[in-house]
Amino acid sequence: MKKVLVTGGLGFIGSHTVVELHNAGYEAIIIDNLSNSSIEVLDGIERIIGKKPVFENLDLRDKSAVQGFFSKYNDVVGVIHFAASKAVGESVENPLLYYENNINALVYVLQELTKMPSANFIFSSSCTVYGQAEKMPITEDASVQPAASPYGNTKQIGEEIINDVAKVSSVKAILLRYFNPVGAHSSAEIGELPIGVPQNLVPFITQTGIGLREQLSVYGDDYPTPDGTAIRDYIHVVDLAKAHVVAMHRLVENKNLEKVETFNLGTGTGSSVLEVINAFEKVSGKKLPYKIVGRREGDITSAYANTDKANQVLGWKAELSLEESLASAWKWEQKIRS
Repeated sequence: MKKVLVTGGLGFIGSHTVVELHNAGYEAIIIDNLSNSSIEVLDGIERIIGKKPVFENLDLRDKSAVQGFFSKYNDVVGVIHFAASKAVGESVENPLLYYENNINALVYVLQELTKMPSANFIFSSSCTVYGQAEKMPITEDASVQPAASPYGNTKQIGEEIINDVAKVSSVKAILLRYFNPVGAHSSAEIGELPIGVPQNLVPFITQTGIGLREQLSVYGDDYPTPDGTAIRDYIHVVDLAKAHVVAMHRLVENKNLEKVETFNLGTGTGSSVLEVINAFEKVSGKKLPYKIVGRREGDITSAYANTDKANQVLGWKAELSLEESLASAWKWEQKIRS
């Protein structure tokens, strides 16, 4: 089995990608420092795939630890790099944490990959690199706007670093710009597990639905959208995970057309906050208490993907609907609270 390093592999998207790598015949080696994840996720993965993946509790900001890892596992065929802090609001409040965590870790991993004769690298990027795009849906050719948050800026800088490194090394890379990942594995063994108050909409919805939160805050109803609430492209995490496997296979098989390729990962459909709430109420049968509050700093009006390039060039397409995503997230929420 070809070995793939998955950094942040016990996180939300990372854990689902570990499962899909296994399903595709790869062996995932997980690095995670458990700063925003739980060791119990490893057990959930084991229950799904029938074996416990190799796991290293390691902080990628520790350069010598990263060097030690690669000297031990020098036979990986590629790296899927998820490890990063990811909350827009928190990044505004604590920018230095984000620059240290998201940039230093990336640099240290790439330094080790440049020592290899051939290195395949998949970067967990974000639609935040587009800022408030000038037109919808957003294509990969859309100009990268000044970042609306330090988090978004770390993704822009990360992409620039990878492009620069690929020009002068053996590193081949695919940059995957996600829109809004939601949902959970159909088994409800793994899902989104925010520590503390959720920063993302769907876990806040499910926690409110189950009674953990008194009510949901809707940040702004004065956006220039049909119902006044912000619009995003919500993609099921399993669809997203499968895209990483397709991308890794593309690099391993030398099917990439450029040293660095970029793909948007979304459904191509934008949904407003109120539409997501209504869809959740439909699949759960729960009435969701919410209140309209002021806009949140760093948030944009609208973002949804043009997925033509991912569909046609990468050969991947999102298959699961918003309602299926919310139903799986609700099933997961009920399981972890039972």
